Amino acid sequence: MSVLTTEPGAPAADEEPPDTGDRHRLTAVTGLAALSLDAMASVAYGPEAIVLVLATAGAHGLGFTLPVTLAIAALLAVLVASYRQVIAAFPDGGGSYAVAKTHLGKRTSLVAAASLVLDYVLNVAVAATAGVAALTSALPALHDDRLWLCLAVLALVTAVNLRGIVESAKAFIVPTVVFVGSIFVLIGVGMFRSEPVSTAAAAGHTSVLADNATTVGALLLLKAFASGCSALTGVEAIANAVPSFRVPRARRAQHAEVALGAVLGVMLIGLSVLISRFHLQPVEGVTVLAQLADASLGHNWAFYVIQFATMILLALSANTSFGGLPVLLKLLARDNYLPHVFLLKADRQVHRHGVLTLTVVSAALLVFSGGDTNTLVPLFAIGVFVGFTIAQVGMVRHWRLGKGPGWQAKAALNGSGALLTGVAAVVVTATKFKEGAWLTVIALPLLVVAFETVHRAYVRIGERLGLGRVPEHPHRDRSVVVVPVSSLSRLTSEALTAAASLGDEVRAVTVCYPDPEDRAALHALERSWAEWDPGMPLVRLTCDRRSLGRPIAAYVRDVMAAEPATRVTVLIPETEPERLWQRLLQNQRGAVVAHAVRRETDAVICRLRFRLF
Repeated sequence: MSVLTTEPGAPAADEEPPDTGDRHRLTAVTGLAALSLDAMASVAYGPEAIVLVLATAGAHGLGFTLPVTLAIAALLAVLVASYRQVIAAFPDGGGSYAVAKTHLGKRTSLVAAASLVLDYVLNVAVAATAGVAALTSALPALHDDRLWLCLAVLALVTAVNLRGIVESAKAFIVPTVVFVGSIFVLIGVGMFRSEPVSTAAAAGHTSVLADNATTVGALLLLKAFASGCSALTGVEAIANAVPSFRVPRARRAQHAEVALGAVLGVMLIGLSVLISRFHLQPVEGVTVLAQLADASLGHNWAFYVIQFATMILLALSANTSFGGLPVLLKLLARDNYLPHVFLLKADRQVHRHGVLTLTVVSAALLVFSGGDTNTLVPLFAIGVFVGFTIAQVGMVRHWRLGKGPGWQAKAALNGSGALLTGVAAVVVTATKFKEGAWLTVIALPLLVVAFETVHRAYVRIGERLGLGRVPEHPHRDRSVVVVPVSSLSRLTSEALTAAASLGDEVRAVTVCYPDPEDRAALHALERSWAEWDPGMPLVRLTCDRRSLGRPIAAYVRDVMAAEPATRVTVLIPETEPERLWQRLLQNQRGAVVAHAVRRETDAVICRLRFRLF
């Protein structure tokens, strides 16, 4: 039987027995379903983000939709190649955090970790609100209930992930296949049409296209590029969660990463081609993807299939965060930057504490935003661009230090990727700063400070515990066991028996108050004690106030002061009721005593549970 270590500063043990095999881990296909929903769903808003920026330059600006998308697709290829290399170099997961920790130093790695944490949390909130927004667009009567619908989606995704990442992959693989298949059908059919088959979806809606064409400058193109890069969120999730894959983990994760890049790239380019082919103009209240479905397939059942598939995948794309963030939190906890509770893993390979923490924080964000997507979007994507940039710079250093065959070309590839993602991070932050991006700018350094504060605390605890040093040999001290009692019962007998087994001397203590009825109860207890004669003294502790814990703690302090070479243990007897609700009937005296003794003394506290069933 293994011992569960609970010392701060030392890695925690698992809740359950060690890994039972690969049954609860991912294959390349299930990994694609579990960890790519965020990236797949981004085609619903990535091309639209490009179009909305270019629309400010009129119809002339929309002509640059395909070139901007091709630039984003090129960056996607660079990122996929880079993260494929990250997976091979860092098979324990962690993505940009692991790269930065090895090649760029502690502080940079914490910035990368903070950016990933923010991105994952915001992704959950944005995914839930975007999916519910699609639903309320189709069913306006539900608009006022969108917050509760968002929380319901969050609860559903959490429940599935608590059953294990493989279970979440199985649950979400069908919606993913339906969505991707629908988009491919839309693109394939649209390529054979020279003009829209229907414009019913956009009819009656106001165009957001600028009336007067303006010059399409480099700044506008950069802004469109940065906005469209929101379609790249989630590309890093597979590299962050490599330990969730089956053996050989790195190879399966690489296959999933390449498949994600290929599918996402084809969808982005295909949709942009159709936008140019159909001369689509953005309108208020109707998404670009809805207009493309209408133009390509017509306003029929196929149109609604795509809309509902998009809605479901957007809502469920939060699952990407549930696959990646708990692994990242585990790595941070392993390095003593987060509480060690995040190291614990249940029997289905679930980092339960990471999943539940993500749920609670995301729920708070949803409540804060009122379930409104527009409130959250300005905060989204900045973190992932920061993480992209750090990972790329770290890989440049990785190649320079290794200097293997062709390292210059690989370093140049990562360097160009770092430049593009860095520009995107700056542009998005600058353009969205007043809309709420300032919160992310503040949150990033605060998270880094929090990580460092936890780390310093663990270092101090480790020094006090002497971790890493050989301790002195254990020895036996004289021991006194103090047992609080208030009456005679089987519980009292069990407690004194257990105390006699633990220590050299046992002292029962009872607290006496000045009220006449309390004094009468004390005299009755003392008479019963004398008649019972357990061979152990009953010590009377007088107290003017109706306090229970403080007089016992004061007595323990006096004993420790009078006998400094003696170990003092306080054994607190408590009943364990048969039914859970019966705990409400307990007086909580044990908890009061334990709290006072723990706060005011260094005595050992034992709580004896006497089962009533």
